[in-house]
Amino acid sequence: MAQSLERLTHRTATMQSIRGIVRTMKTMSAINAAPYEQAARSIDAWRQTVLDGLHAFIQHHGSLVADRSRVARKVLIVVGSDHGLCGNYNELLAVEAARHFTSGRTVLVLCVGAKMQGALAGEGITVATTLLPPANADGLNRLADELVTQLEPHRTSAGSGGIAVTLVYTQRDRHGHQGPVSQDLLPLDAQMLRDLARRPWRSRSLPQFGLPAPELLAALIRNLLFATLYRAAAEALLTENAARLARMQQAEQSVDEKLEDLHSETRSVRQTQITTELLDVIVGFEALGSRRATPPS
Repeated sequence: MAQSLERLTHRTATMQSIRGIVRTMKTMSAINAAPYEQAARSIDAWRQTVLDGLHAFIQHHGSLVADRSRVARKVLIVVGSDHGLCGNYNELLAVEAARHFTSGRTVLVLCVGAKMQGALAGEGITVATTLLPPANADGLNRLADELVTQLEPHRTSAGSGGIAVTLVYTQRDRHGHQGPVSQDLLPLDAQMLRDLARRPWRSRSLPQFGLPAPELLAALIRNLLFATLYRAAAEALLTENAARLARMQQAEQSVDEKLEDLHSETRSVRQTQITTELLDVIVGFEALGSRRATPPS
């Protein structure tokens, strides 16, 4: 009985240690999510500034036409998790990425996260380049710049046909849930270009340009890509931490239930041990009393 009680005490101590680790991970997930949410809001302001510049360009040079029929190469960017403890986060993204593969068409895949590469391999998708995800919000600049830089040689080698770029990442919805989404980056969204062309120029000052039109347009598109990729990476890391927080909350509840069972079992074993010891004392006392009450023969 003593060995059983000792084993229960050891298991309880182990579960309490696990609970401490889970609680720490839960706290870290909640803390890490805040900088990414702030970064997402900040880049939204920059993206709007770039769109204002594109609006001015269209007002001066006329509407832009996004011709998707001449696309020579398709590029898929998948932003996944590389830290784990967030459920089937990467697997859901891999399933979403697999939807973009059609028979007879080659798709070049740029992947963020080594574990994301493994999930894509599970869907039979070969990755051309794997980039490291940022360790904190300061690394979002580095990741977005690397992705834009990776696209440049593919755009150049595609010639006049250009490339079609699609971004796959995890995004929150209105009801607090999250799921994988696909967003077309290139060619530019035709509806967005039409909206910019129809929007009147409300400023009293006319825009002035210091660069030739082709260079200016290339700079605007590059900055728009950077802002969009930065925003998507921030959103992906925010949802990753939210998913990890949810898993840690479930784990904490499971550990608490297990601890309650262990405490209950320990109390039962301890009570049984005390009862057994009391019975031993009573039996011994009664045996001694019986011996004293028996007259000598």
